This record gives sequence, structure tokens and C-alpha cells, in this order.
Amino acid sequence: MATGGYLSRIFSSSPVKPMQHHMEKVVACVSKLQPFFDAVVTGDWDQAGEIQRAISSLENEADDIKRDIRLHLPKGIFMPVSRIDLLEMLRIQDMVANKAKDIAGLMLGRKMDIPREISGEMVEFVNRSVEATSQARTAINELDELFETGFRGAEVELVESMIKRLDAIEKQNDEQQVKLRASLFALEETLNPVQVMFLYKIIDWIGEIADLAQRVGSRLEYLLAR
Repeated sequence: MATGGYLSRIFSSSPVKPMQHHMEKVVACVSKLQPFFDAVVTGDWDQAGEIQRAISSLENEADDIKRDIRLHLPKGIFMPVSRIDLLEMLRIQDMVANKAKDIAGLMLGRKMDIPREISGEMVEFVNRSVEATSQARTAINELDELFETGFRGAEVELVESMIKRLDAIEKQNDEQQVKLRASLFALEETLNPVQVMFLYKIIDWIGEIADLAQRVGSRLEYLLAR
């Protein structure tokens, strides 16, 4: 994917546009987990395989954008935030897409069944993590406005409210994770121990998506404070 020329053009108008472009790709990647889990719950492994390949492709595209940003992000122009801070935010964004790819890859590779008793909870848990990622994208989409206003005024208040909403979503996700783990614990004696071990891992990874999305918001909040 040749994004260098595209990024070179948009860097001339705003160094944050490529960051937003990357986050859009991250959200597209994570959002695919919703139909992926729907396919897993119904046992449609052909469909799950197609979606897993789409997730992998989107994650690779996000990687390409990340590399181009690192190469083209200006070093010598004035910006209201440091290049290092933007690159750290980029790193966290990229971890979100990586985690989505890991989840789909492991579940497809092992053809992991989700026990019927917890399938509804699992799907809702995934949905909340996707929501957290989308909310982080909403906040990141205000970066160019923040640059234009010099990180002052009503725009700051708007972004702070978006970050507050992101924190609330992540808290809900944490609460869901605790309940889901308890539900799985109640089923442990009826399941294969290896299956249980990997289900706990998947639950942890889904929770990490929301955690990482919140970290994106926290980095943006850090920029506001500076």
C-alpha cells in the first residue's frame, strides 16, 4: 500500500490528519470483531475466516500508515504539541488494531467455541470495546480543531467531555469483564480445561482493547494539560 505520497500531501496542511486517518483504519479493524463473534457464536467458521482475513488486512494497512507517519511527521516545524507526544499516541492506537488481529487469529486458529451460557455476555462485552474505540476516534477527530485553536477555548471543553464519556465506557467494560469472568468460572467444571484457559485469555484481550482506547484518550488529555 503506497501511502507515502498521500501522507506527504496532507502533512503540508495538518500533521494530525494522518493520525486521524490511522485511527479510522484502527476502528475499521476493531469493528470487524462484531460480525466475527456473531459468526463464531453460530459456528460459521467459513464466515469467521473471511472476517479474520479482513481484520488482518486492515491491521496491515494500519501498520503501513504508522510507518509512513513515522517517516514523514515533521521534525522542524512549529506545532503546539511535541512530535514525541504524537508518536506515542500513534503507538497506542496501533496496539488497538494489533489486539483485534490477535483475538481473531487465536479464535479462528483454535476454532474456539463460546459456551452458549455466556455467548450473549461475550457479544455485549465485544460491543462495548468497539464502542470505546469508536469514542476514542471521535475525540481524535477533534485534533485538527485543537491545533487551530491553540488548545484553548470551547474546543478544549468539548474534547474533555468526549474523554469523560470514553472513561465511562471503559468503566462499563471493566464491570462487564468482571461479570463475564464470574460467569465463565461458574461453568469451569463442565468445560475442557484448555478451552477455559484460552477463553480467559480472549476475555482479557477484549478488555485490553477498551483499556488501550482509554489510553488514547488519556494521551489526548495529557496534550490538553500541556
